[in-house]
Amino acid sequence: MDKRGSGLLLHISSLPSPYGIGDFGPRAFEFADFIKKSKQRFWQILPLNPTNAGTDYSPYLSQSAFAMNPLLLSPDMLQRDGLLLERECAKRPEFPETKIEFDKIVSFKKSLFRKAFDRFKKRTDFEEFRGYCEVNGYWLNDYALFVSLKTYFDEKSWVEWPAPYRDRDPETLKNAKNDLSDDIYFEKFLQYQLYKQWMGLKHYCNESKIKFVGDLPIYVAHDSADVWANTDKFKLKENRYPQFVAGVPPDYFSETGQLWGTPVYNWDTMSHDGYSWWHSRMGHNLHLFDIVRIDHFRGFVAYWQVDASEDTAINGEWIQAPARDFFRQLRNRFPDLPIIAEDLGLITPDVIDVMHEFELPGMKVIMFAFSKDIEHNPHIPFNLRKNSFFYTGTHDNNTLQGWYYHEIDEQERERVNRYLGKKPKRTELHWTFIRCAMQSVANTVVFPVQDILGLGGEHRMNNPSKRSGNWRWRMPGGHLDDELAETLADMVEIYGRTGQ
Repeated sequence: MDKRGSGLLLHISSLPSPYGIGDFGPRAFEFADFIKKSKQRFWQILPLNPTNAGTDYSPYLSQSAFAMNPLLLSPDMLQRDGLLLERECAKRPEFPETKIEFDKIVSFKKSLFRKAFDRFKKRTDFEEFRGYCEVNGYWLNDYALFVSLKTYFDEKSWVEWPAPYRDRDPETLKNAKNDLSDDIYFEKFLQYQLYKQWMGLKHYCNESKIKFVGDLPIYVAHDSADVWANTDKFKLKENRYPQFVAGVPPDYFSETGQLWGTPVYNWDTMSHDGYSWWHSRMGHNLHLFDIVRIDHFRGFVAYWQVDASEDTAINGEWIQAPARDFFRQLRNRFPDLPIIAEDLGLITPDVIDVMHEFELPGMKVIMFAFSKDIEHNPHIPFNLRKNSFFYTGTHDNNTLQGWYYHEIDEQERERVNRYLGKKPKRTELHWTFIRCAMQSVANTVVFPVQDILGLGGEHRMNNPSKRSGNWRWRMPGGHLDDELAETLADMVEIYGRTGQ
């Protein structure tokens, strides 16, 4: 990350696909080819963890910090491996081209994957599968049992299960493993296939010198295998419900702040065993990705703690976390530590000090650059640090077109125009900002695909102020052509972002 480069931000689910949601199949490889033609060096994605209806399918509120999302499993690749038939893949519902209909996809894919599982069980060579299960057993065993018990108990939260299951009584869990053995086997099968498909895609990208930037949410959902199996590592009540939950105070995105509902960590307990759970989690992610973006990095320095009874994040308080001790031990385990610190929002000097001490690149967003005190704004290009990832926008932002024409007021728009030295035409607006980012001193610049396509605000991936309807955007097919690739490649050459 110390050389100049650029990349694209597109989550796997947003890829075109005949199955209603992007996956690890042929279209992902086609997108990798486009990245290569464009001379980009990075493909940034959102978390790959499982999603569910209870959290409106947010990849940042998952039932597991380790598992991958079965919805991203490619039926085409399963067909290639002889686990599905062509007619089974072809017999599918009609799906919208640019929007994900999760409920319909969940039903269709689960039925399809059960057929693949039935064929898999009839095979005789399980050495590779057993090896995968053994290496990943430290998280996979709890996850597979947790998901199977969720189904058995009609998707109720684990805190509502009968006490012996909720409290992990050894004899009860032993019996559950026997009674639910086929369901547990199915969940492990899905994770094994996801791993194989993902690593095939990653290897394909790495061969073309494309690095994957993964995304690691700092917190995990309360209704997750991680909290169920590690209750001592979170601030919970005696009945296992959260005592406190995480979020952020009022900010750019919301006047009442963001209340995530995730339990906060019990850092005192975690420190007793050298943060072993975090070491396992980081090691797992560094195996899956080349670089890991840590969402809400400031939570390692101080976190916004809100009583679980509150309806908004307004009435919270900042609690100190052991950042320096944590990152020293993490760096001892992973000397290179290729992580990006998401340092957006209210960032205090102590957070900056930790980032500088451990030489961690932060994030800057050009949409945040045009405040009234523009000369002191850390997001304006002339104030950037070289050791930064500079974005036109993130998954939480509007698109450039949506932001410029529908989100900012006339005064801010005038500041934008003065900085650019002109009032850009609608058709060239996104290229003006992309070029501005490319020219910057930041070592790495990243563009959401919506911005390189010049799409409007209706193509936004996530709006943090909305409680539902997010995470459903899909890229229209046929727009990533050679002319677009040549335009990006030309900028890479002009602005020295070849990684040389």
